Amino acid sequence: MEIQGNRAGAAAASVIAGMFALGITDNFVPFISETGSLWQFHMLRGCLAVALLALLAAAGVGVIRPKRWAAVLGRSLFPAGAMLIYFGCLSVLPIGVVVAGLFTAPLFVLLISVVFQGRRPGPVRWAAVVIGFAGAVLVIQPDPRDLDPVAFLPVVAGMMYAVGAVVTRIWCEGEGAVALSAGFFGMLAVFGAIGVLVMPAGGPEGFAGFVLRGWVPLTGAMWFWIAVQAVGSIIGIGLIFRGYLLGEAGHVAVFEYALLVFASFWAWVFWGQAVGPLALLGMALIAVAGAVISLRSEGGAPVRAVRAEP
Repeated sequence: MEIQGNRAGAAAASVIAGMFALGITDNFVPFISETGSLWQFHMLRGCLAVALLALLAAAGVGVIRPKRWAAVLGRSLFPAGAMLIYFGCLSVLPIGVVVAGLFTAPLFVLLISVVFQGRRPGPVRWAAVVIGFAGAVLVIQPDPRDLDPVAFLPVVAGMMYAVGAVVTRIWCEGEGAVALSAGFFGMLAVFGAIGVLVMPAGGPEGFAGFVLRGWVPLTGAMWFWIAVQAVGSIIGIGLIFRGYLLGEAGHVAVFEYALLVFASFWAWVFWGQAVGPLALLGMALIAVAGAVISLRSEGGAPVRAVRAEP
């Protein structure tokens, strides 16, 4: 019992540390987005991340070659698409709102399991879905007189991430964490390269131009922040994978909601972004709903990480 308790504690600590790392590094995006390009950022960060993962694999930490190339590449389309939306929104929306939208993913995992897999959740999990979407509305706070579709994009990212989580379990059983991570970052690099070719060079100025720029001149500061993002993402995701390998997924997934706290805290420290009381209540409702679904679901419903055996 003591060993199991120690493993559970280590799993929780690992996931919380991973979320702490991601909460900081995600707040570095505005250092890039004012003059940089979303597409260039993902292309360069993805290439750096794959290179670092290849070095880890060469050192004996996991296997980068997937067992089923098509399955891993197909699965990577969904979380990579979710992250394109996520990072694009970070340049124009408060980070707490964007993270809260992403964390609606467990709600969509449950809905997908009902519609496409024929599962029948009980009333508690259905109540959690209702509470979670009520929380999303409180965070977004849509005004019918001035409706901004951009505010809903983080929830679309959450839906795409949910699809990625579901297909990972179906298509990628037995794949290693390094192979899945390499597929994810590699797909982001491909998306970024396509955007660089399609979008005009230079593009509009300011944060709103982050998504609309193709290739822009690279400064030393930009290279630095892209490298920090690549290393920080690998550290954070690696710690989360470790947590899922140490503990039960349903219990470990609960601790992923620490990202709501860390991301909002560092957004306040770095950028002075304050979260209003209604948005805070919405975040709490999303966290409670996700925790209930994760704890009552077989295998859990993680957001940032998906269980993968090395």
